Amino acid sequence: MLGKLTLSAIPYDVPILVGTFIGVAVIGIAVLAAVTYFKKWGYLWREWLTTVDHKKLAIMYVVLGLVMLVRGFADALMMRTQLALAYAGNPGYLPPHHYDQVFSAHGTIMIFFMAMVMMQALFNFVVPLQIGARDVAFPLINSISFYMTLVSAILINISLFIGEFSNVGWLGYPPISELQFNPGVGVDYYIWSVQISGIGTLLTGMNFLTTIIKLRAPGMKWMHIPVFTWTAFFACIMILTTFPVLTVSMALLALDRYVGMHFFTNDGGGSVMLYLNLIWSWGHPEVYILILPAFGVFSEIAATFSGKPLFGYATMVIATGIITFLGSIVWVHHFFTMGSGADVNTFFGIMTMFIAVPTGVKIFNWLFTMYKGRVRFEGPMHWIVGFMITFSIGGMTGVMMAMPAADWVIHNSLFLVAHFHNVIIGGVFFGYVAGLSYWFPKAFGFKMRDVWGKWAFRFWFVGFYLSFIPLYAVGLEGMTRRMNHYDNPNWHPWLLVACVGVFVLAAGVACQVIQFVFAAFDAVNRKPDAHDLTGDSWGSGRTLEWSIPSPVPHYNFARLPVIRGLDTFHIEKELGRPAPVADLEPIHMPKYSAVGPVLGACGLVIGFALVWHIWWAVIVGLVVAFFTVIHRSANLDVDFYVTVEEIRADEEAFAKRLAAARAAE
Repeated sequence: MLGKLTLSAIPYDVPILVGTFIGVAVIGIAVLAAVTYFKKWGYLWREWLTTVDHKKLAIMYVVLGLVMLVRGFADALMMRTQLALAYAGNPGYLPPHHYDQVFSAHGTIMIFFMAMVMMQALFNFVVPLQIGARDVAFPLINSISFYMTLVSAILINISLFIGEFSNVGWLGYPPISELQFNPGVGVDYYIWSVQISGIGTLLTGMNFLTTIIKLRAPGMKWMHIPVFTWTAFFACIMILTTFPVLTVSMALLALDRYVGMHFFTNDGGGSVMLYLNLIWSWGHPEVYILILPAFGVFSEIAATFSGKPLFGYATMVIATGIITFLGSIVWVHHFFTMGSGADVNTFFGIMTMFIAVPTGVKIFNWLFTMYKGRVRFEGPMHWIVGFMITFSIGGMTGVMMAMPAADWVIHNSLFLVAHFHNVIIGGVFFGYVAGLSYWFPKAFGFKMRDVWGKWAFRFWFVGFYLSFIPLYAVGLEGMTRRMNHYDNPNWHPWLLVACVGVFVLAAGVACQVIQFVFAAFDAVNRKPDAHDLTGDSWGSGRTLEWSIPSPVPHYNFARLPVIRGLDTFHIEKELGRPAPVADLEPIHMPKYSAVGPVLGACGLVIGFALVWHIWWAVIVGLVVAFFTVIHRSANLDVDFYVTVEEIRADEEAFAKRLAAARAAE
């Protein structure tokens, strides 16, 4: 009845996992007890779990991303301490099989369930506000997208306590991921968590591409779109062109494992290289799917805190389009050593180097935006300066690795690991943290304490170099990735420094947690200087999201904005924020729905049952999901109108806050 699931699947003989389970259980029970004690179950269900409001979904994405950041960072901490200890006969404290699961989980979590989740959070919160829309094109699908991602994250964490996780790396290379060499359930947990979250991401890409094309405020032409929304637009194009490839890759690997097919088994007539081409034709564009929105964040921050329009707006848009195209056709540089031939390697090497040109255009545009500007080094601005230094180093090592001859020397070494983290941490993570602190007051109506954000940046900046510059060195000396012990005495000092670095990074994570705690404390105690009364949280906002109250009403805009060109809100401030002309009208909005959480629960049941071959549960999950969709399709009571009285009351309250803020100046 339970398929392959037995009591032996629970790793009660592994102390680290038992301790982790106890810790998670204690925290979970405490949270459930607090919600019950304060009688918030009804509130959570009505206002959050069933929401289709893109802003609340964005906040839930952020919470999920931060939780998974802590989980993924714990894996990184274990890897670095293991390699600091596992030297000269000392096996360290992680058994090889457990270590393999740790590095596989670290990569999977940080890409799919931290970086992608934070990207979708920014899409959800920022894009509709920047284009003057009252919601996304498909609000219910937006909720379903979130729950597909959430249940995938839950599934990957279940593998900690029931069974095991994949031990073959974050991309699941065959033949070691095939059933012949990996008969456990770890690879199956990987396949279904990635597959379900990929479906959610595909829905997000479709939703936001449609939103940007069809729901822009009247008069907003293409070259009036803010740069962040442009980067989201191009990222969504890449999602729609590449994530189906990931879906097919996981489906074919599942067929190999579940049905005995041979798509990727050479001795069965398949091809391992087919999998590599499929996974990297998704995997390399994925890096640009993540980095482009970070570029958009930096563009918004540079203009706001320099007190100037973004330098070279048109070239920024064109450069983003060029990066989108080139980033989609260079995947073969991930396996120059696989025998593709000199002609193929030369083409892909040159195309890879070309990407440095539009990226360099962006770097210079940000510098020229700051040049002769009234630059204010508040918290978000620190991250962009750290990014330009760190990402430039990562870009130079990337150009180096784009040379096939050099790649033959450093392929599969820790030099590659250092390069990858150079661009992901220095680019993606720095960008998303900057965006989180930049738009936080718009989401919640109050600012976080800047001092803790600045200390977080300092620890992350210094900790990054301590953690990963040593990996460049040992990589050049021949240390390959995925090693769980070593005997080379030349590597040991470098890995000790890297271990120190990861604890410095941990201090940065601690500062970020403290920053959130103090923000909540300031909100509860209504600290006067923390609250945003004007909606223009930083005093120099240029785009539409800064023209409306903080936090944003559930309908976003009382009146659809009048577009006066690029940076409409800045133009309106120059005109003295002219009084609105249009009369207030009832606003059509979607009702909240339980379809998202129900389909999410079905996805979790189906995923878990597929891992353990519990076929009756798979059928039950599919049947419930099917009838849920049918019931929703037949339900006509799915929307409502916000009354003019409610809108007018919100507008009058906002006007009073604006007047009070101006009087206090």
